[in-house]
Amino acid sequence: MAPGVFVLLWSTGFIVARYGTKDAGPLTFLTVRTIIASLLLFAVARVIREARMSAHHVRIQVVVGLGIHAMYLGGVFVAIDHGLPSGISALIAALHPVITTVLGSLMLGESLTRRQGFGVVLGFVGVLAVVIERGGAGDGVTAFALCSMAVAVIGMSAGTLAQRKFAQGTPLLGGTAWQYLSTSAVLGIIAVSSEGWDFTVTTRSMLSLAWAVGVLSIAAVLIMLWLVRRQAASQVSSLFFLTPAFSTLEGAALFGERLGVLSVCGLIVAVVGVWLATSSRATSRLK
Repeated sequence: MAPGVFVLLWSTGFIVARYGTKDAGPLTFLTVRTIIASLLLFAVARVIREARMSAHHVRIQVVVGLGIHAMYLGGVFVAIDHGLPSGISALIAALHPVITTVLGSLMLGESLTRRQGFGVVLGFVGVLAVVIERGGAGDGVTAFALCSMAVAVIGMSAGTLAQRKFAQGTPLLGGTAWQYLSTSAVLGIIAVSSEGWDFTVTTRSMLSLAWAVGVLSIAAVLIMLWLVRRQAASQVSSLFFLTPAFSTLEGAALFGERLGVLSVCGLIVAVVGVWLATSSRATSRLK
């Protein structure tokens, strides 16, 4: 059940972004979240006596963090703060494994199978269908929000490729802590300059922060590490395509978000496309 639990927890990140930005600026909220998460992970790494990182590994993790946390989380939170529904945010964000697969074939010399290529096409067609319907309905899907999601997807893909190519053998807890630390530094500067450090302490903001740090930044990461140690990483990858569906259902239940017929069809097509492009059957042929 652990892979499914991980994906379920991960899907709530888009819901937390919706709640957390009601009483705080999106980048301010993320800065506080990543500072706390980095300190907790550094502490856990020391308690379990994880191997210390070299200066080379630290530099790489700083760069990786800017992609997979600063750009990805920042883009998602800003997009949702500007009205992009949680389900659509999750759907667009779920394309990053597809983009990473394509860029991996171009930059790292990995072969792209026909199955993966077909999945890439389906993924883009599905997202296009959703954007066409939602973008023309005046329901909050703005060009700025879509651009923010594009930054998120590009950042996650670039960070993943950098991690794959340059960060082999990096201690996982310490590496993640440095990623969060570099993210908090960059987002903190932007938050002060653009948002004036907008964080109002309310029950909602504190509960959102507690969930974001404890469940997403800590528990989800530790579950992932546990799965990797039990050699179940392929199961996690194959289940990632469920995240948009979970987030869509959560958004409908909590915020009344609704999808039209074209959007539902697009969601299904995109989910199938992401699964085809990232499932173990497809990736097992990469040599």
